[in-house]
Amino acid sequence: MLTLSISSRLWEAVDEDWLQCLSNESVESLLLIPSGIVQDHWPTSLKEFVLTLKSLVYPREQADLKKVFPNFQPTSLNSVLAQGMNLKKKHEVEVLSAIVSSAASAMRADAVIDVGAGQGYLAQVLAFEHQLSVVAIDACSHHGKVTNARAERIKKHYMAQMRKFGSGNQRLNVPQTITCNIMSLETLKSLTTMSSHKGDVEQPKPIEQDLELGLAGRGSSLVLAGLHACGDLSVTMLKTLLECEEVRAVISIGCCYNLLSEEGFTNAQIQYGFPMSCGVKSVNLSLGKSSRDLACQSAERWKSLGKDAGLHNFELHAFRAAFQMVLHKYFPEVGTSPSIGRQGKALRRKQQRKIIESELQAEESTYSDLPQMACNMDEACSVTHSGESEAVNTSGIRSDVDALFTKMSLHTGSTCERTTSTDKYSLFEKFCQSGLCRLGLKPSDNINFHGIWKGVEPYVSLIGIYWSLRAAFGPLLETLILLDRLLFLQEQGDVLESVMLPIFDPAISPRNVAIIAKKPDAGISSHHSSR
Repeated sequence: MLTLSISSRLWEAVDEDWLQCLSNESVESLLLIPSGIVQDHWPTSLKEFVLTLKSLVYPREQADLKKVFPNFQPTSLNSVLAQGMNLKKKHEVEVLSAIVSSAASAMRADAVIDVGAGQGYLAQVLAFEHQLSVVAIDACSHHGKVTNARAERIKKHYMAQMRKFGSGNQRLNVPQTITCNIMSLETLKSLTTMSSHKGDVEQPKPIEQDLELGLAGRGSSLVLAGLHACGDLSVTMLKTLLECEEVRAVISIGCCYNLLSEEGFTNAQIQYGFPMSCGVKSVNLSLGKSSRDLACQSAERWKSLGKDAGLHNFELHAFRAAFQMVLHKYFPEVGTSPSIGRQGKALRRKQQRKIIESELQAEESTYSDLPQMACNMDEACSVTHSGESEAVNTSGIRSDVDALFTKMSLHTGSTCERTTSTDKYSLFEKFCQSGLCRLGLKPSDNINFHGIWKGVEPYVSLIGIYWSLRAAFGPLLETLILLDRLLFLQEQGDVLESVMLPIFDPAISPRNVAIIAKKPDAGISSHHSSR
């Protein structure tokens, strides 16, 4: 782990010729390593290493979905349904809702269960746009309330449109919400077979009656859908397909492999998330926390960072490594590598929000001023204590911050200088103060932040090299996790048909591989095969 690399000097295990070569490379070249892109002048062994890793990674180019799914008809969401979505979420919901609709139509499903529904974006599109009966399940009661409130606003719009065009007697499908923390297979199984449902907010009576008939009726059929279902939740969905008669198909895009439970580790339950297949179990392969964390690294996101965002990213890794030394020396009771949240993401989004606000005030439509703004480290590196999920401008309009930051990076490649040593120390101290606060620890005047940073600073230049090489394993580890899930399904024989394929544009949504499985009579085309 990087947090231990300073004291452990893990870079000493890297070939000396590789380090010497990469120390002269541009940040842009380092950021391309996880994508398997090499330079001609690199040592042969380094090129072979990077290219071999790339050859073992499952391809991420978006599949031709019209060849895989019957009646696949993606539609662009109207402004009412798309309200609150950034470009990434809108793309994901448009594609996945069309796939789920195609599957539900092919098997004449009674209902769709959106597992890990969040704020209900997918569920609402499936209900209002595709006219499916939908139940949205999420562990957060606030998400359920937001989903219901948003659904009511959307319903008013559709009712007005129906009255306008003379179809006011038509009944609308409205998603029902269930708040439940799905901690086990039995929990999800019970939700799919329950005879009655109570949402966080009362739904119209006809909707509840339809759900009772659809979910609990004899011979009913359900589709489970999960858009980036975290950790073990994706695994639980696949197991539910096997063990619950009512569930006829599953469409799952996983994420957050760092939350995956693993056999033989302290976080593993009776039903662990890795390994699933007998094949992987038979070779006694284990990942460990570090590898599960690393599987979350996205080559596409690395490639899109750009020079200054890349430098900022490398510096934050250095801060985190040095912060671990602060904890080890002054707070040994905390233990190894505690979670302090995604401070780097918060810092970058703080920077992006200031850029957005400045643009609004100036009423400019171009990004010509972004390079100068990005250089203003006093503004860019104010540490925040919240894990903002989106940036919001002064008008309350949600902004596509990921796309904006990518665009910003493209304009800042040649104008910003590296942060000075003094600035880096100042930012490191702020980082530590915020990290200690997140852990509930009171900073002490006795902590020698400056001394620790001086001990770390000589090695900071190695961080980018070490992390770029390390991150190249991320896509391969994710491939291993996904193939284990696919193999588990294929080991069931004729009971299931399964496929694994990239369904999103990787440039927009890097976590784009879906595992799709159905019972043989469910009617979904599955001639597309994974390698």
